[in-house]
Amino acid sequence: MPDNITFLTIPTDWRVPGQYIEIDHTKAVRGLPGMARRILLLGQRLASGSVAAGILTRVTRKEDGVNFFGRGSMLAQMITAAIKVNPYTEMWALALDDLGAGTASTFTITVTGSPTEAGTPYLYVGGKRLAIGITIGQTPTEIATAIAAAVNADLDLPVTATSAVGVVTLTARHKGAETAGIDVRWNYYSGETMPAGITAAIAAGVVGTGNPDVLTAIAAMSTGAYYSIVMPWSDAANMTAMETELQSRWGGMDMRAGHVFAFTARTAAGLSTYGSARNSPHSTVFGLNKSPSLPWVIAAQAAAGVEFRGSNDPAVPFRGIALPDVLAPAEADRLTMTERNLVLHDGISTIIFDESGAAIVEQVVTTYQTNSFGMDDRSLLKLNTKWTVDYMRYVFRFAVARDYPAHKLAGDDVLERIAPGQKIATPRLIKNTLIAAAAQLEYVGLLEDLDGFKENIQVLRSEADECRVNAVLPPNVVNQFDVFAAAVQFIL
Repeated sequence: MPDNITFLTIPTDWRVPGQYIEIDHTKAVRGLPGMARRILLLGQRLASGSVAAGILTRVTRKEDGVNFFGRGSMLAQMITAAIKVNPYTEMWALALDDLGAGTASTFTITVTGSPTEAGTPYLYVGGKRLAIGITIGQTPTEIATAIAAAVNADLDLPVTATSAVGVVTLTARHKGAETAGIDVRWNYYSGETMPAGITAAIAAGVVGTGNPDVLTAIAAMSTGAYYSIVMPWSDAANMTAMETELQSRWGGMDMRAGHVFAFTARTAAGLSTYGSARNSPHSTVFGLNKSPSLPWVIAAQAAAGVEFRGSNDPAVPFRGIALPDVLAPAEADRLTMTERNLVLHDGISTIIFDESGAAIVEQVVTTYQTNSFGMDDRSLLKLNTKWTVDYMRYVFRFAVARDYPAHKLAGDDVLERIAPGQKIATPRLIKNTLIAAAAQLEYVGLLEDLDGFKENIQVLRSEADECRVNAVLPPNVVNQFDVFAAAVQFIL
């Protein structure tokens, strides 16, 4: 028989004398809740790794990438880059094997001439710097042998090397289309030069093909929730598959919010073409032209930096995040301000470089550009907007679950007549809970116009289901201060 106060563990018809006091923690947490966020790095493994493909594995240090997925593997390189900028967010990795039908990219270095001076040129492979000692009178074959030895001595490089008759052949450790993006060049920094008398021409050989199928990874992560997912494969099939998966998770019945980050290296025109073909609020693609750094390293480091900033405050602009492993393209290859504006309109996020060449995030957008009718729609253009709304949804959901974990439901008319200790919910009480949550969101700078929220919120008992309450929540999301424009109208 119900009493005036409802207890969780003490029965109402107990007759044994004693003092029985339960602990009810359901209303202990009154502030804004913390939302669990995890990073998931997808990538390819090598046979030397101890963790098989398709196994979700938590990683906490760069050595995990080497031990679990093989030294020099794509995934090991991504883990090292991500941890460098964000060692705090819980991080997981999921490896896939190379596609059996794929091919690995190759590059050749053809040495000709004879050095008339000694020197130390520097070979850059995927952004990593190798010193090559050259002495007067060395033959092309000897120099090629020295280059190959330097490459093979660095087990963290994305390639291995062979040499014969003055020609070095670099072969990617992995198969796949992304390996074509490995940058190989001589002498990146000012003052680095090739000794006189020789040339060492770099040329692309076999172009890698055949990325792993991300559907395998999606199946392996089907029951997990990962807020930021880094994908090294930027091909249309894999991007579409991941965007479709994240769209299905974002709905009101699943609510496992997630976002995929990728990178593509192209000219400004190529970036616009690529971005225009995508249209998802759940994907962000960074773009540069001819950066020496590995594409999957850029994706991992940018995503990890954005995740760190967003987990602290999703509404603060992502502008200015440092990317220490991203080397700047040559001045002639960097996107101009006009080109960056154009690619941002095509759903590509931008990275810029300061006077020293250090890389920083400029603007982060999603690839979402048009609604289902093909009309321009900027409602989910900014990743800040999506992540802020994601957190608001979590706060409102948490508030209702906290205040009404196991309650009866009645109309507002009973409020003046029921006992204060009754576990009962009404539309008016639920509305007050939601307004209180909105006030907390306003206090921390995520929501504005609280008065408008109070005026427009709707909380109604369902006409179709007497055990259900329906609501419309109209938060006004704070925006980012991106642009200041002014006219200086001077007077003589």
